Amino acid sequence: MSVWRARGILFADDSRPRVMGILNVTPDSFSDGGRSLAFDDALSTAARLVAEGADILDIGGESSRPGADIVPEAEEIARVVPVIKALADQGTVPISIDTTKPEVAARAIAAGASILNDIRGLDDPELLALAARSGVGVVLMHMQGTPQTMQINPSYDDVVEEVHEDLARRIGRAVKAGIPLERISIDPGIGFGKTFEHNLALLRNLERFRRLGCVVLMGTSRKGFLTKLTRHRTEDRTIASVTSALACAQAGARVVRVHDVGPTVDAFRVWEGHRGWDVTIAT
Repeated sequence: MSVWRARGILFADDSRPRVMGILNVTPDSFSDGGRSLAFDDALSTAARLVAEGADILDIGGESSRPGADIVPEAEEIARVVPVIKALADQGTVPISIDTTKPEVAARAIAAGASILNDIRGLDDPELLALAARSGVGVVLMHMQGTPQTMQINPSYDDVVEEVHEDLARRIGRAVKAGIPLERISIDPGIGFGKTFEHNLALLRNLERFRRLGCVVLMGTSRKGFLTKLTRHRTEDRTIASVTSALACAQAGARVVRVHDVGPTVDAFRVWEGHRGWDVTIAT
């Protein structure tokens, strides 16, 4: 059985899929940029996501959409740290910091974040060392290129094999640095340096990634490949996103990172009822 935990908190195991709610404290994220940039708006959005059933909140202050601008470190800290501290003080759900910068991560962890979600897969030795000594849970994601270059002709000989090898290497590096498997979650990085065909190949082979011994986290919410399947614009991809999250959970993902928490939680509850798992009766 794979588990994901740190600092005395169980984030995920094989009992049921967990829902990670996305809170972008940014003006330019591809789906919800600007909606939660102000402090009060961010706290209000967080409260709504928790009320809808989010198990984890993932907070980011720099967009990782294709072509996104790089945010200065001081500005990213100013965006995320006050929000993380306020939410951590409330103690409702675990907080994840979505960043690639060591100082932002250090300040966020000091403010109460218990997960470090790095789209660069802890490539930075300073970030890797911070993750090891701080005891946080980590998300190791695969990305080809950078947010500025990743969708410029992404290419693989065998996308499943190459992403699998890359994540296996990152897991080994993290373990060697002092991060045990139970603190590691892996994300194949749908949409991060992949074509439509690459994304589908990864989604169809999630079982292979489960065999790496870590909890698999998937983020397909509102992403562009869904438009090629449904023809819907970003703002109209809720049903497609929920269906994708459910398909990922059925294939073995234990955490799904989503914008539409309420509909995803509803879908999971119905699915769990059909499977005969323990369910909470809605009142």
